Amino acid sequence: MDFNLFMEDVVNAAREDVRDAGYEELTTPESVDEAMKRDGSTLVMVNSTCGCAGGVARPAAANAIHYDKRPDHLVTVFAGQDREATEKAREYFEGYPPSSPSFAFIKDGKIVTMLERSEIEGYSAMDVVGKLQKVFDDHCEEV
Repeated sequence: MDFNLFMEDVVNAAREDVRDAGYEELTTPESVDEAMKRDGSTLVMVNSTCGCAGGVARPAAANAIHYDKRPDHLVTVFAGQDREATEKAREYFEGYPPSSPSFAFIKDGKIVTMLERSEIEGYSAMDVVGKLQKVFDDHCEEV
């Protein structure tokens, strides 16, 4: 089996998981800037191909949003794949080191909080759903 073809399949499946959950995929620095300038709240899922992304972060991203309160906008960047878009998104995560997978909560273009890899890896998807929904409770309006 060709490793590059295998990895392409892995990456495509990871992208599809998050898109199917309703997240807008940002693949360029310009699309990141546009998304971050939107009024309201935005959840940014920093995707990756690691096991904790596939086993915890992506399932949490898909399930946390089925809640009474949730962000106005759902977007994703893919660390290690869409490098320039990810670097641009990380410019908005002031005070937080690069981390993937992770979730950044942005309100009116400013970072409010972040769930870093250390708060994802080693936890269950339901643990992370709870952490995200706590952020939603604290910072989002009821839908």
